[in-house]
Amino acid sequence: MNELRTWLREPNSDTFPYDAVVATFHSGGKHSVGKDVLEALDQARSRVREGSIAGDGTLTRFLGVALDKFDGRFDNPSYLALDLLALPATDTDRCPVSATRNSVRLVLQLVTDIMHFELSALDGTDDRLPVLRPDLRTVTKRCRLGMRIARPAMARLGIAFDAPDTSNTLDPARQLCAVVRDDLSVAERLTLRLSILPVSLVHDEYLFIRVLQSYEATFAAVAVNLANAIQALSLGMGERATHALASAEQLFRDTSLLFSIVATMQPVAFLKFREYTDGASAIQSRNYKIVESLCRTPELSRIDSPAYLSVPSVRGRILVGQRTVDDAVASSTDRLTVSVRESLHSAMQQFEKSVLRWRKTHHRVASRMLGHRRGTGHTEGIPYLAEAKAIPIFGRCPALALLSA
Repeated sequence: MNELRTWLREPNSDTFPYDAVVATFHSGGKHSVGKDVLEALDQARSRVREGSIAGDGTLTRFLGVALDKFDGRFDNPSYLALDLLALPATDTDRCPVSATRNSVRLVLQLVTDIMHFELSALDGTDDRLPVLRPDLRTVTKRCRLGMRIARPAMARLGIAFDAPDTSNTLDPARQLCAVVRDDLSVAERLTLRLSILPVSLVHDEYLFIRVLQSYEATFAAVAVNLANAIQALSLGMGERATHALASAEQLFRDTSLLFSIVATMQPVAFLKFREYTDGASAIQSRNYKIVESLCRTPELSRIDSPAYLSVPSVRGRILVGQRTVDDAVASSTDRLTVSVRESLHSAMQQFEKSVLRWRKTHHRVASRMLGHRRGTGHTEGIPYLAEAKAIPIFGRCPALALLSA
């Protein structure tokens, strides 16, 4: 690649040929990128590691994503380019309001990008991922579902949008995409460009990646809200904890239609790009495991299962006694008024319902796509999801019984 060789002669983070590199990945899929390109990218990474190239870390993170297969460390976080998305984190984000807003904004951008790609491919203005393109009916359905996710998010963020009065169902989607894209910052535009490196040329892999990224953003913000609820309960602030749990539940509820978008994929398309995703599995979702383990401490059998062995940092937190919502409720119940306890219990119930509904939908959609095939994360696939969907969200400790008394 001439652009990359030229850059290596005078490396500078501001002049890195991102567009040329991304275009090369899109021309055949990550699995087919030539050895010469990968070795040149590895040289670029070495230059960055030498410390002579200043920057905000974007180049380092991008090279980490681009070289995951080259390094033999391809997994779900690298497949989804999570390091490039600046997701909320319980370690650094103490404000649940900010974390929630940032998550909603990111999900809006990702969902809108799905619609923009679908429309551009339909119009013939985007030739990326040309294999197994969907028909007009499917594109229309995807845009309709995307609109149903995007419009409430825009209202929540204060982004104005008046749907045009037209009989063409795709026109409102086009205009909504234009409004959201006009609202993007320079950094956000770059993030969207760099965070989509499919392994194949299958059209539907684009929406698959974007939907999974959207869920990771949601899980990350939910985790921050759960951590805030735990902190609030430790201070005897039941109303604040209730609000945090309600916010976490709304995040799950607002993204419930994402699986409906996934369900529009052709199973044959999913199975085709899945041939190249071995090593990357949803079981490796660190953010989802943080959510699960912040609600209650998992049983030892689950802690020692692939579910948590695949996310060692989360497992480590649990083993050193990470505090959970269950723990916080058990130690704070006697400090809460009856009305606050009732509100807290209601918020916990609603959150549990939303998560269980999400699990059931995940199982149903995966069953349609996978059938009896094994999962890519060394699990049995559908049997694993069937077992996991029944795991309680919260425990049944005496404090919870008191809450409902």
